[in-house]
Formats: sequence, structure tokens, C-alpha cells
Amino acid sequence: MVSISDSCPKKPDILDNPFYQSMKLKLFPNDCSKPVKVLSFDYGTTKIGVAFGQSISSTTKAVTIIKAKDGIPNWEAVEHLIESWTPDFLIVGLPYNLDGTESKFLQRAVKFANRLYGRFNLPTFGVDECLSSESATQKLLVEGNRKLTGTKIDDVAAQIILETWFSSYKTRGAQKD
Repeated sequence: MVSISDSCPKKPDILDNPFYQSMKLKLFPNDCSKPVKVLSFDYGTTKIGVAFGQSISSTTKAVTIIKAKDGIPNWEAVEHLIESWTPDFLIVGLPYNLDGTESKFLQRAVKFANRLYGRFNLPTFGVDECLSSESATQKLLVEGNRKLTGTKIDDVAAQIILETWFSSYKTRGAQKD
């Protein structure tokens, strides 16, 4: 598993960020002790990576890349994924800059998360996606199973985002015991 949490500098708590609070996107459910199935999204304006995982063993799988037009996905494709994988939660990677400031895509990613919730009525959470694309590239290089020239890494980035979220989810669940 490629971890991005060790590579990213310590940032201010994003829960203290007024923008984040105004968008009402939480990081975790109230109870992190239950086993869950999750779809995660690596949001982009032309493509959105999707991964699936379950929390019991924290296994994750890169699923697909959905085309988007100016950040708007093919909602029928998203609906099909949700019907096929039947997740309990949806996770969206939040693109902060390395110094913890908001990137130019953060607001759009949060808006996408809110639209997911509004369309599918599934709890939707966010997680800092610091260096997920770089980690995905490294993972693919190590595995040696994809040519990296022109390769699409968004589904693997979504997988790494989900691995990061599961790590924190399990930690929070263990704290309640």
C-alpha cells in the first residue's frame, strides 16, 4: 500500500477552515467502528478516477475513470457504479496545496461531493488527497503493469485516496473502543 500521509507536510486542521465549514462536508461519520463499503473519487475537470474498498481488511481496488466535461461527470455512469458496488459511503479527494492552502480545485471538488450527496443520498465525506497522483504514478512504476506515457492514473489515485481514508477511519474506530 502506498501511503501519502507521511509525504505530506503537517497542515492546519481543515475542519477549522471557514470555507470547509461552509460547505458542510465532513471527514468521517459519527461512528467509525462499523464495517463499510466505500466508493472514492479523484475529482478532475476532464476525468474522475473511481475506486472501491471495504473497511474490514481495508482492501481497495481501482475501478474506472469517468470522463467529465468541465468537471461535470456522466451522472448515469456514476449512478451505474453506485448501483453495481452498493457503497455505504462516498469519499471525495480534497485537493489542498502542499502548504495546506486551498488549491484552485478545492471548491469544485467540494461542490462535486455535495452533488453526489444530493443526487444519491449517500453520506459523502472528504479527505486530503495530498500527493495522491504522484503516489499513483509511483505505485504503477513499482508494479510495472502500465506504460506511464500518456497513462491515466486517476483510478489508482482514487484507490490511494481511499486507502488514506480507511487508515484514519480505522484509527478513529479504534479510539472508540
